[in-house]
Amino acid sequence: DLDEGAEAIESFTGGEILAVPCEADSIVEPHEGMEFESEDAAKIFYDEYARRVGFVMRVMSCRRSERDGRILARRLGCNKEGYCVSIRGKFGPVRKPRPSTREGCKAMIHIKFNKSGKWVITRFVKEHNHPLVVAPREARQTMDEKDKRIQELTVELRNKKRLCAAYQEQLTAFMKIVEEHSNQLSKKVQNVVNNLKEYESIEPQLLQQR
Repeated sequence: DLDEGAEAIESFTGGEILAVPCEADSIVEPHEGMEFESEDAAKIFYDEYARRVGFVMRVMSCRRSERDGRILARRLGCNKEGYCVSIRGKFGPVRKPRPSTREGCKAMIHIKFNKSGKWVITRFVKEHNHPLVVAPREARQTMDEKDKRIQELTVELRNKKRLCAAYQEQLTAFMKIVEEHSNQLSKKVQNVVNNLKEYESIEPQLLQQR
């Protein structure tokens, strides 16, 4: 319990969970070479680190496999990363400009899927260019609920994608069957046409014989 000055910290390095007693203000900091069992484990770790340090994590760009679309690398950073670009219509701003929450912050970690099957931090930028504000415990609980909902939606989306892939495979197989049937039907029609042409060519001879 934080009130008692100690807590169990989950260390994802090496694929083990290690309970370490620590001071209430102790923070486990990311570092290059740190390993995680999955991308979600890395997100959970960096999100907790962000809350304890005083910023909000943002899931940023990723690199996918050209072969199967699987995510191979991901950037996790601060929600103040980048700059807001004002959207303008033909006759001026589409809506009233709001104060920008982006400040071009460079803080981030880059995680990569390696051959061992683990996710590894390959780059860590610690410094922020804005003040850090630690949220109260009530706000953290709200964020926990939000993150839980995001994870649920992510799992649901992943399942939908798998279902769509299965439907696509079934549709491809069905189209192949239809194509084969169409080819066979075309051959039969062509045989009938050839037989008719052959009959037309010998029809005069048959009439003479009568």
